[in-house]
Amino acid sequence: MKVILFGASGMVGQGVLRECLLDPTVEAVLVVARSSLGQSHAKLSELVIPDVSDLTSVKEQLKGYDACFFPLGVSAGGMTEEAYRKLTYDLTLGAARTLAELNPGMTFIYVSGAGTDSTEHGRVMWARVKGATENALLRLPFQAVHLFRPGMIQPLHGIRSKTRLYDTLYRLTGFTIPLLRRMFPNHITTTEEVGRAMIEVARHGWPQPVLESRDIIAAGRK
Repeated sequence: MKVILFGASGMVGQGVLRECLLDPTVEAVLVVARSSLGQSHAKLSELVIPDVSDLTSVKEQLKGYDACFFPLGVSAGGMTEEAYRKLTYDLTLGAARTLAELNPGMTFIYVSGAGTDSTEHGRVMWARVKGATENALLRLPFQAVHLFRPGMIQPLHGIRSKTRLYDTLYRLTGFTIPLLRRMFPNHITTTEEVGRAMIEVARHGWPQPVLESRDIIAAGRK
């Protein structure tokens, strides 16, 4: 399986990249980003472009891939809906439309979040925008689209969040996460499980397009 990965420098993306590089069934990983990761691996290649939502100039380099993993996203804190939509809906759909054109047999896996609003009319801004993004992705002519809605994610293997607030919270409260996972086993997942789940779903599919935390955990443990 050949994979395209967006958001590889983020907390979830780091976990997904790690699992892809470790998995013997993943033949190659192409990271699409605005800057280089500075990593070297026999499976890994990079496509550095200034605007990851506009792939028209690099189409030839994006052909022949089996899956796209898209954990790229930003926090909605302090943002207007217009700005958040541009960095969430517009960016994601800009990339996805090109990939659907080039690789109609591709499986596209998008990370939104627990509480995403599929009606697009709820009170919570980020949930409406994520819901609109999910709905638009489902209308694209991919072989399959799967939507991951994790709740709390525990970073493992030295991975850290790029968001300062989240990173601080993880460092201060990380010791409690194993206990919380025992108390709420269907609501807290890890970066490793999310990465493993993406590979599993891309290879074998899943009964429904939306995967909540319990589904991500189940897929990640197969």
